[in-house]
Amino acid sequence: MNLLIFSVLSLLVSTSYANIIQSDYCVGDLSLPSSPAGYSCKNPAKVTADDFVFSGLRVAGNIAKPFKSGASTAFAPQFPGLNGMGISIARADLEVGGVVPIHTHRVSELIIVVEGTIISGFIDTNNTAYYKTLTKGDIMIFPPTLLHFQVNVGSTPVLAYASFASENPGIQIVDTALFQSSLPSELIEKVALLDDAQIKKLKKMFGGTN
Repeated sequence: MNLLIFSVLSLLVSTSYANIIQSDYCVGDLSLPSSPAGYSCKNPAKVTADDFVFSGLRVAGNIAKPFKSGASTAFAPQFPGLNGMGISIARADLEVGGVVPIHTHRVSELIIVVEGTIISGFIDTNNTAYYKTLTKGDIMIFPPTLLHFQVNVGSTPVLAYASFASENPGIQIVDTALFQSSLPSELIEKVALLDDAQIKKLKKMFGGTN
């Protein structure tokens, strides 16, 4: 039985990394649809140095209301050289008073503060909150799938970078999941304990439908 379990696990691991262990890299072919395993490999004869370089983090992402923050991402769809590598990175910019609202990813995240001061934290499945004030040079780890956030508590804008244990970590923001989705207001009232007026206000703010 143990041998069978080991064999199955070995097969799963080998299948997961089949697109990378049989060659040095697997630059994603963005002209083809992606799958849960990532993108198909680009023809090696057409791979260039540009496939392994990404300059999109030079500038801040668009600052979005009402959170006064923005993000630029280097995930596989933007940076195909990451395909199959199990790593990615994002840039976060927070104006004074800005926040990265409570959200979650499929994988672990490591954040480093480059400029400014934030309160950063996560909430585990026992509903214990772990949070701390971070300044320039500080880093913090967020375990996979746990809800986490950042708040600019300083007097200057914040610049931070986050790395992820996947080339396509996904993101789900709680507020937009509720109020930008097509979930009917009467259901949100029940699951979020909000009244109809509050829900309509938030749906209007986030562009959701009633």
